[in-house]
Amino acid sequence: MIITGGNVTLLGLPVEGLDKDRLAAFRALAAPTAPRLVLTSRRARSLGVEAIGPVAIALSDDADAQTVLALVAENKPRFEFLTEPAGAAAAAAIDLVKLAQVLPAVLVADTDAAISRAFDPPILTVDAKAVARFREQGMQSLAIAAEAHVPLASRVRARFVVFRDSFGDDPVAVIVGAPDLSMPVPVRIQSACLTGDVFGSRRCDCGDQLRLALARLHEAGGGIILYLAQEGRGVGLANKMRAYKLQDAGLDTVDANNTLGFDDDERDYGVAVRMLQMLGATRVMLLTNNPDKLESLSKAGIELCGRMPLETPVNADNRRYLMAKAARAGHHLGHVLAALSEAPAALKSAAPRPG
Repeated sequence: MIITGGNVTLLGLPVEGLDKDRLAAFRALAAPTAPRLVLTSRRARSLGVEAIGPVAIALSDDADAQTVLALVAENKPRFEFLTEPAGAAAAAAIDLVKLAQVLPAVLVADTDAAISRAFDPPILTVDAKAVARFREQGMQSLAIAAEAHVPLASRVRARFVVFRDSFGDDPVAVIVGAPDLSMPVPVRIQSACLTGDVFGSRRCDCGDQLRLALARLHEAGGGIILYLAQEGRGVGLANKMRAYKLQDAGLDTVDANNTLGFDDDERDYGVAVRMLQMLGATRVMLLTNNPDKLESLSKAGIELCGRMPLETPVNADNRRYLMAKAARAGHHLGHVLAALSEAPAALKSAAPRPG
């Protein structure tokens, strides 16, 4: 249950894992109030509804679990509906499910705070303002948990410094060689990518960027890779696979995330800033093609002394993905545009699977 200062109490249920039994139980718990479905503004826009914040859809009595899930995650659901602003409590509920990296949609119903005490154990009650504070407090909880030397391939020597926070995440600083912290330090912020980093997926450039960054730092005599738990640009592995399925049906990487209700990029680089501060590296040379990383670190007080591009190979499986990053997300990928312009005409028209 989410409460606000205006004495609003909202009963909420994440849509992730919804089936007919869970929906029936929620309806019974919410009675006599009819439940509403809360969607993000991104999801609303993908459905043709202009919104600047989360919206709510009143559910009819005959709406089943499949109808709800279609409204949440299908590309073009065949339903007519009216939306209304969701309110602060519902927006906090959306923030909570995003923290859990599940589908960003919630069933809600207005209720009385006293209902919580009718259950054993009582239903968890959260103040909406506490949800907003939680992310910041989580970053401040960051502490070094362990560290050790780890020899890597190609004779690269590294020290792994493992951090831990109250979210349960374990971001890692991979310190390559012996960087001079009194000088601008070469730094790569790498979001974890199981498919690319570990299994060599050709749908993205993540693994190629990681390997290239390691080589660059080794050649430079030292540097730092911050390896963050931000799979799928912060949406989590399961939602990344859902986005891949939408891409296979024709959407690009930006539209796929938006269709699921996420922003183009859900990552927050506050944890990276905190790690750099704790390591004593406040002047950096960033290895990136992403202007958002530059802006986020600069705003947080990290002195940026330059940018080093990471130009990785373009293939038939990642071409559309890289084009979307360049054209729609503003990434500095001139080599991708050049490679496409030089490709044979037949290759350009082959419409490879989007990445």
